[in-house]
Amino acid sequence: MHIGPGMTLQALHTLSPDRFDTAPILKRLNTASRSLAELKGVAASIPNQAILINTLTLQEARDSSAIENIVTTQDDLYREDDPATASGSAIKEVLRYRQALQAGFERVSSTGLLTLNTLLDVQQQLESNRAGLRKLPGTALRDNAGRLVYEPPQDAREVARLMGELERFIHDEPPFQADPLVKMALVHHQFESIHPFYDGNGRTGRILNVLYLVKEGLLDIPVLYLSRHIVRTKPDYYRLLQAVRDEDCWEEWVLYMLDAVANTARETIDTVVAIRELLLTIKQQVRSGHKFYSQDLINNLFNHPYTRVEFVQRELGVSRITATKYLDALAADKVLDKVRVGRNNYYINRRLFELLQRNDPNNEA
Repeated sequence: MHIGPGMTLQALHTLSPDRFDTAPILKRLNTASRSLAELKGVAASIPNQAILINTLTLQEARDSSAIENIVTTQDDLYREDDPATASGSAIKEVLRYRQALQAGFERVSSTGLLTLNTLLDVQQQLESNRAGLRKLPGTALRDNAGRLVYEPPQDAREVARLMGELERFIHDEPPFQADPLVKMALVHHQFESIHPFYDGNGRTGRILNVLYLVKEGLLDIPVLYLSRHIVRTKPDYYRLLQAVRDEDCWEEWVLYMLDAVANTARETIDTVVAIRELLLTIKQQVRSGHKFYSQDLINNLFNHPYTRVEFVQRELGVSRITATKYLDALAADKVLDKVRVGRNNYYINRRLFELLQRNDPNNEA
């Protein structure tokens, strides 16, 4: 059934949880849950988890933005630090995504809640405006040929009502006896179908996924980047979103999302383990060869795969001359690669950079 103007979306709590107890869903749910639990444990083994938040959320930001045809290179992203000063609109948008994800994570972590206000804040940071929920009719989703694919609710009161229902469903009001990973799939679909904002719905909806996992305690930090799977399977993602609306095909949609969790969890586990091993290798190399070794310096080299003198000054509280001395010594010792781009010198943690490029869908044939 096509959902057009004047029709309401099915309330999630009216779905029967029993319909998600099928053998295929339960089998994939077991695989996804085990992989996610292992990722949570592996991520906790990194002493400074800010390293993972800074590096892996930037990967998620890049992949999620690529789904919306906002394309950047790894090199360009890592040379920048602040969306306010970044060069190029695509880079600004990706950096704003990371900023929005981190802000949402901090709110969910501190409150234990995933509210409409948090989503409004996330969307505001993504789009740099305060437009809020849609108030004017006219929003429609079309394919590349301009054909109407889906028309979300148009009335402002309906949009607000549906988002209120979704917020209550997220917090299990009324109770819905289904696994949190199944609920995540339902929540994501409902959010995208409400399409509550003028812009940024896709990216906000993908941030919603990882924030929901944090809220449910399935992750401690937002390091599962589902967007990588969606980039690889973009036609299936949009086809299955619409199949639920047209044909009530919830099972196929839930299976797709469970596969996304399982596949990206396995890849992320491999990445985190590799980061942990590289962290220990470089820590030992710097400690044994340089008297200026400090944990703050190591953190800097991993928080910023492309670090700069200014970053070391700021994060270590040293003078420009001292920061330059440290970085030049590490470059001479082949810990870092020194590269000049325009008027700036960058000191690249090449081994980390190459590690982060593994499994990049933009590098795959």
